[in-house]
Amino acid sequence: MAAKAPSRLKEGDTVLIIATARKVSRDEIAPAISILEAWGLRVEEGPSLYLSSDQFAGNDDSRASDLQWALDHPEAKAILIGRGGYGTLRIIDKVNFGAFEKNPKWIVGFSDVTILQNHVHNLGFQSIHGTMPFIFSNNGNAVRSLRDLLFGKKVTYDVPLHPSNRAGAATGELVGGNLSILYALTGSASELDYKGKILFFEDLDEYLYHVDRMMLSLKRAGRFEKLAGVVVGGLSGMRDNSIPFGKTAEEIVSEHLLDYPFPVCFGFPAGHIEENIAFYHGAQARLTVGKNGTHIEFV
Repeated sequence: MAAKAPSRLKEGDTVLIIATARKVSRDEIAPAISILEAWGLRVEEGPSLYLSSDQFAGNDDSRASDLQWALDHPEAKAILIGRGGYGTLRIIDKVNFGAFEKNPKWIVGFSDVTILQNHVHNLGFQSIHGTMPFIFSNNGNAVRSLRDLLFGKKVTYDVPLHPSNRAGAATGELVGGNLSILYALTGSASELDYKGKILFFEDLDEYLYHVDRMMLSLKRAGRFEKLAGVVVGGLSGMRDNSIPFGKTAEEIVSEHLLDYPFPVCFGFPAGHIEENIAFYHGAQARLTVGKNGTHIEFV
């Protein structure tokens, strides 16, 4: 059964901002609130949004409480996660999605938010992989693309030709997120069913040998065998050891996908990059990788 889309937004709707991972400050979130209000939306901040506990936005219980508050909110149409980092994995099993399933909302974010997006996909709902309030003021195109999706504008994506692409066409639900999180979810209740999907992934600030290990682990677990296609986003700020690994992150990914027949697109403008164009996570998409580049549309 295809994942369902929550209701598109309209002026006057309520959206929520919470932090499920790294801490944020009022000054960091204020520009996003102004932008959202300029769109005609009402913004409510999570009761614990600005708490601090070491690197986290409050302790596990306070962050879980805010997530539960947002999932249960009777009026809100979207939940924007303030910032990524690390921490959502620590609280995902502390919340109940029962009210959310009866009254679904758009969950918006990327990076660490991959956990929530994959979890709600397993419950049968779409979400939005896109920029987060913490960096709204620095990401004009990313913010505009998020607005287009929230308000239901039809979007398509045209990606320039990349030398590592593999030509072909595929249709399937576009899913995935941060590679490190996908790797961390393996074998858990929040892991995707990869069969027939178009898998997107991106990552930041990883050692090259660890990119190799993550790709090998997913490959050995059979996660690539029945994919319809792959879309690779930003692989940014990768690190190497004093003895070089000998391949770039893109070369590592390409090597581990050679055994499969599906189309592969590199260079999709999403992830830990300034562009970070938003897309519907879990929506049915058509991927066409050709000699002039890649075209992706939702169908």
